[in-house]
Amino acid sequence: MTTTATATKNTVSTDTALKSVIHVRSAPGGHWVGDGFPVRTMFGYDDPQVSPFLLLDYAGPRHFPASDTPRGVGEHPHRGFETVTIVYSGEVEHRDSAGGGGKIGPGDVQWMTAGSGLVHEEMHSPAFTESGGTFEAVQLWVNLPARLKMTPPKYQTILSSDIPEIALEGDAGTLRVIAGTATNVKGPADTFTPVALWDVRLNAGKGTVLSLPDGHMAAIMVMAGSIVVNGSLVREAEFVLLDKKGEALRIDAQKDAKLLILGGEPLNEPVFGYGPFVMNTREEIIQAANDFNAGKMGRLSPK
Repeated sequence: MTTTATATKNTVSTDTALKSVIHVRSAPGGHWVGDGFPVRTMFGYDDPQVSPFLLLDYAGPRHFPASDTPRGVGEHPHRGFETVTIVYSGEVEHRDSAGGGGKIGPGDVQWMTAGSGLVHEEMHSPAFTESGGTFEAVQLWVNLPARLKMTPPKYQTILSSDIPEIALEGDAGTLRVIAGTATNVKGPADTFTPVALWDVRLNAGKGTVLSLPDGHMAAIMVMAGSIVVNGSLVREAEFVLLDKKGEALRIDAQKDAKLLILGGEPLNEPVFGYGPFVMNTREEIIQAANDFNAGKMGRLSPK
């Protein structure tokens, strides 16, 4: 059962400095990842301001008709980072060459550490394929520091029932703590560096103030509704990046809003990415490609 903290008190003092808005970015044109994930890439690994994150793909919402043909993205490699998939509607099944795998549905999260390298596939579940319906998800890539790029792969299934939910003060809404700590409540995700990942629902006409450390990256993805963040309007399918300076976010909902809040300690290391590999140097990327081609990241067994 989901842990719920009620009557949460706001721990941010009134004189705490707000993180100023750097920019608000609208969702770009979309593209398909495989045949199951119509995504809009809100940022990629060429943007140093989003460290420790590397990429945010917003998939959907899109209706898929019932089918007897599996949809998704087939076997492909990764090295040097982690993928985090949050499902809002629909279902995703994952399996990888390190033995990880599972099914996630609405409210669930999968946190896959590619580390030294693996191959995996991500498909709509058989049940969702057969029934059809609306699919909506976010996938994040989280960077690993240079010293941990070659850490062994691992996989975390984080079910909705494992994610603590906080009732925000003043009937403002709810906050689910996937990773990091919010109002003294810690999320279940096991992370290599300090990362905050919060799934938030705000009620129209209500607001909240949340704390993220000074010096940490902070951003908000708005999936539905519209909000004002530290004085700036942010609408549906928009992404707002905030300055690392300051310790607080003031969020007021103009309409009922569905948000994903990201925060984390910047790595301040070189990023060299190519396709499914993100390392620190060109030479490491070449080595990753060679290792994959030589089968050193494994292969998926036939179903």
